[in-house]
Amino acid sequence: MKDLVSHQLVRYLEHRGVEFIFGLCGHTNIAFLAALEKSSIRFINVRHEQIAAHAADGYARASRKTAVVLTHLGPGITNAVTGVANAALDCIPMVVIAGDVPSHYYGRHPHQEINLHFDGSQCEIYRPFCKRVWRVERPELLPGIMERAFTLAASGQPGPVLVDVPMDILSMKMDAADFDRLRGNTQTLGKPSIDDETAGRIVDHLAQAERPVLYVGGGIVLAGAAQELREFVDHLQIPVAHSLMGKGALPDDHPLTLGMTGFWGTQYTNDACRNADYIMALGARFKEADSSSWYPEYTFSIPETKLIHIDIEPGEIGRNYATEIGVVADLKMALSALTRVAREKYPDGVRKQKLVEEIAGQREEFKARNRDMEQSDAFPMMPERILSELREVLPRDAILTTDVGWNKNGVGQQFPIYEPGSIQITGGLATMGFGAPAAIGAKLAQPDKVVVALVGDGGFGQNPAMLATARAEGVAAVWIIMNNDAFGTIAGLEKAHFGTTFGTVFRKDGESTSPDYADLARAYGVKGVRIQSADQFRPALERAIGENAPVVIDVPMINNPTPTTGHWNILDIYSPDKDISHVSTDS
Repeated sequence: MKDLVSHQLVRYLEHRGVEFIFGLCGHTNIAFLAALEKSSIRFINVRHEQIAAHAADGYARASRKTAVVLTHLGPGITNAVTGVANAALDCIPMVVIAGDVPSHYYGRHPHQEINLHFDGSQCEIYRPFCKRVWRVERPELLPGIMERAFTLAASGQPGPVLVDVPMDILSMKMDAADFDRLRGNTQTLGKPSIDDETAGRIVDHLAQAERPVLYVGGGIVLAGAAQELREFVDHLQIPVAHSLMGKGALPDDHPLTLGMTGFWGTQYTNDACRNADYIMALGARFKEADSSSWYPEYTFSIPETKLIHIDIEPGEIGRNYATEIGVVADLKMALSALTRVAREKYPDGVRKQKLVEEIAGQREEFKARNRDMEQSDAFPMMPERILSELREVLPRDAILTTDVGWNKNGVGQQFPIYEPGSIQITGGLATMGFGAPAAIGAKLAQPDKVVVALVGDGGFGQNPAMLATARAEGVAAVWIIMNNDAFGTIAGLEKAHFGTTFGTVFRKDGESTSPDYADLARAYGVKGVRIQSADQFRPALERAIGENAPVVIDVPMINNPTPTTGHWNILDIYSPDKDISHVSTDS
């Protein structure tokens, strides 16, 4: 039986269990949209393709499934670039389906064709950050390409792939048998573990070390290995430090959680890593901000510290630090094997009560140092009070999406996360504008959970049109805008090093040039609240969570910098031989 390619593609996606497609229309993809109208798949219509990609990203993180994005050619595919690249650098599985010019018009300047280097070359834009890019040249090739696309996106180190489909192919007819033959194909692949001999060596090194540390990255959450991590930690009583992306892999109230490393990490955590005799890194990349620009005097002193590194991606092992034992393995499988071997070799486990008490004391000291800020009645509000009250109000399993600035760095440093995967952070590309649309995808994936986007006014201003989608889809998330009337982190850097805030603040002649975000929300048909004093924030947040509807809360905030204890090399570039970081722009 023959049928339109567009119809068959929709049926294929249904069979794969796709629940949502995030995207925007264009003349090259409306044949697919028309086929989607009567499908069980829900099309999440957006007003900008970057919103589609970020929302899909949030959905993939919250559901632990591969997200699907639909774009048009030309400006459609370029608008989505930032969101797809953000997903790529955070290893989020995503299949992007893009419409393209008719295949028989390549190179003749059909409408919106990109052909500056060779004809029909729009898909090349995605090659630097996608795991694979396909352009479908004939309809009968599409089934196999789609199958490979989903497999590749979710396997190994996950990430986005692009399937570029000329619009004439979507409207052709082809034999349904080409798609049907894939029905029996597996949708998941077995994953590699670690051999018992290597596991035994690792366990012995860690059990016999004087000052071992586990360093956990976002790979633990991606692998669904949080429970396995906890069992291993509990048996051998090894303290756990984490990268920004590894936050929440072990709950922040676990007695052996040290905290985040690097520039915005705590002093205690950085010192614990720097003074460790053995570190086992799990799904961590040792990126610059997490590693204090790799200066050995701040966070990691490797090779003085011996490194064991386990990751699903071989290229991450030994990239930044010399590795004594490197293992390519799935972290869930590897940790299961390590725990089994540890129980065989050390059946009574290890107990380090003194260390547990020391960590608890350091945690309380850190909290005490922030207490005045958390309880301050100052207005605009102190960022520490915003974070503290948000944590007190949110359920333990609420999902928090963040952006950049205080809502990323401050959250990583001092906002407790209790459930693996309940924090969505843009780590690799550090994209301003991610957090607000990501909340839409997260809420669609987990409709029974409270979902809050904590973003700056600069980040919220990137993609405010996501509110149209939130209203249309009834997405009952809460957006909290930490509003310092600036690109606050960059403003603090520029003022500290160059004595000016030029180009970083939203003011002219002493007056704000920002919109009233509560009014803006209402213009989109969404409830908007503008906080007028510090004591209004908590009750406004409690009411917003109870609304069961989209709500925007605009919170004026003083632009104090996030405290730092590590190092970032840009400070040496700006101000050589000076000990300067960020400063407040409101002082």
